[in-house]
Amino acid sequence: MAPSISMIDVGGQLLRTAVWRGDGKARPILFFNGIGANLEMVAPLGEMMRDRCDVIVFDMPGIGGSPSPIKPYRPSTVGKWANKILDYYGYDTVDVMGVSWGGGAAQQYARDYPDRAMSLVLLATSAGMVMVPGQIGAIRRMANPRRYIDPDYMIKNFEALYGDAVDDSSKGHTSRIMPPTKRGYMYQLIAMLGWTSVHFLPNLKQPTLIMSGDRDSIVPLANARILKSLIPRADLRIVRGGGHLFAVSRANQVVPIMSRFLDDHADDRLGGDN
Repeated sequence: MAPSISMIDVGGQLLRTAVWRGDGKARPILFFNGIGANLEMVAPLGEMMRDRCDVIVFDMPGIGGSPSPIKPYRPSTVGKWANKILDYYGYDTVDVMGVSWGGGAAQQYARDYPDRAMSLVLLATSAGMVMVPGQIGAIRRMANPRRYIDPDYMIKNFEALYGDAVDDSSKGHTSRIMPPTKRGYMYQLIAMLGWTSVHFLPNLKQPTLIMSGDRDSIVPLANARILKSLIPRADLRIVRGGGHLFAVSRANQVVPIMSRFLDDHADDRLGGDN
C-alpha cells in the first residue's frame, strides 16, 4: 500500500513527508532515517506496521524529494521540523524510532519533547561523538555518496560497507534509493559534528529499546552497550548475524520485537510504569 505523501513547509524549508496509514489503534511511529536515505527506504517497515499504527517519515533537505537545505542545521532543528510535521497531520503523542544517523536525531527529539515522545527505539546507532568507531574501510565508503548514486557500487561494496550479506533484501534496498544532492548529503553529514547525547541520556525517561547487529561494521555493537548503560529504562537486543542494515535484512525477525516492545509500553507514562 502506497503512503500518503505531502510537501510540508516547516519554516521556510520544504520537506517531503510520507505517512503509511495503519489499520490498528496503536500510537503512531515517528521515524528518523539514516544519512542520505530517502523515505522509500522505510517502505518495508511502513508496510509491516500497517496492522498496528501509522508510520511518519520525512526526507531531510536535499535527500529524496526534499529541496536542498537553505542553510546548515543541527539535530535540535530536525526535532523542530518533526514537531511541525506532527502538527500538520494532527498527531499528538508518538513513539519515536531512529536508525543510524536518525538514531541520534531520535535521541535529541526524546530529550527535547518528552511530552510527545512516549517510547524510543534506537537501531544501529550511537551516542554521537562519544562512540566506538567502525571499521575504517566501511567509514570511508560511508562518507562517499557514491553508494547512493551508483547501484553497482552499492551492491559490490554492500557487505564490506554494512556487514550484511547481499541477498534479495539488500537488492530491494538498493532499488528504492534516490540519489541525494551533494549539498544535502554534506549538510546532513556535518549536522552531527561535535554532537553527543552522553550528557542527557541518563535523564531520558522514555522506555527505550536498543537493537544492534553483531556484524555491524559502521556502528559496532559496543555502542549499543554504551547506550544501554546510560539510558535508565533501556532494553538491549542483539541481532545475531545482523549488520548495519538488519532492520531491512532481518525485518521479519526484528519488526515483531519492536512491535511487542511498543505494545508492552503502550500505557506507560514518563517516569515509570503504571
